[in-house]
Amino acid sequence: MTTDPKRKALWLFIVGGLLVTLALAFFVSPYASSSPDGLNKVAEDEGFDGAAREHALDDGPVAGYAVEGVDDAKLSKGLSGIIGVTLTFGLGMILFGLLVRRNDRGATPEGVSGGSSDTAAGVT
Repeated sequence: MTTDPKRKALWLFIVGGLLVTLALAFFVSPYASSSPDGLNKVAEDEGFDGAAREHALDDGPVAGYAVEGVDDAKLSKGLSGIIGVTLTFGLGMILFGLLVRRNDRGATPEGVSGGSSDTAAGVT
């Protein structure tokens, strides 16, 4: 069985990128600033941070960038990062796979003509 070098290079790129991302999530995320940022900072500056309500997932297993049951704060945050990266990557792969399968069946995205490349390039 022959392997396509471009396909192999793509998979190496994806796996390498995933490994780098997982390493960063585990080793770097524990050192992230605990200061409020983004909307939290604006809410604090404008004085409406007290109006925040409980979120439905506030008691979830990885709420607050920490893994429930892990006492070491840095380890907990690193594991939380790995879980987040893994779930996001997995969901992305599932969605991408569904889109590829849909297009393999001959479906074209809405608004895109199925014309030839000459037509798309403006050549008639």
